[in-house]
Amino acid sequence: QVQLVESGGGLVQPGGSLRLSCAASGSIFSIYAMGWYRQATGNQRELVATIRNGGFTVYGDSVKGRFTISRDNAKNMVYLQMNSLKPEDTAVYYCNADLLPSDSYSRGDYWGQGAQVTVSS
Repeated sequence: QVQLVESGGGLVQPGGSLRLSCAASGSIFSIYAMGWYRQATGNQRELVATIRNGGFTVYGDSVKGRFTISRDNAKNMVYLQMNSLKPEDTAVYYCNADLLPSDSYSRGDYWGQGAQVTVSS
């Protein structure tokens, strides 16, 4: 069974930094992409950043230049370095992986349980 577990959320002041980590574990044959999405109260879930095999990255417009996504393929981990945080970055951040499990022929999206990030003075 595949699991994604996030860590690193918390409370930070505006202008501060946080680093989120996500570890994918279980019976995984291949991971094609990993990424981060977020959902603020009352809003729809939105893309923060994704990174595909080969290192191709995509960022949401609101985080470009402030957030950086990276990946450790050997450890099946993805990271999100968040700098210059703003109150509007407050949300639950979800880790996502596009992967093929070892015990299935069905490639699909898997999600973590979410990590709260609160930006407030």
